[in-house]
Amino acid sequence: MSRTITGGIIIIIGLGLMVVSFFKSFAFLIYSTIILIMGIIIFLNKNEDKIERIKKIGGKK
Repeated sequence: MSRTITGGIIIIIGLGLMVVSFFKSFAFLIYSTIILIMGIIIFLNKNEDKIERIKKIGGKK
C-alpha cells in the first residue's frame, strides 16, 4: 500500500517537473526524468509486499 502511494506521488512530481521544464529550464527535464524513473521503480517494486507478508505471518522467532 505504501509503495503505491509513494510511487504515485513521486510520479506526479516527476510529471509536474517535466511540464515546468518546457517553460523554465531544461535542467528540470533531467531532474524530472530521474524522479519519474524512481517513482516507476518504487511503484512496480514487488519485494516490499513479500516483506510485509512475512511480518503478518509472524516472521522468524
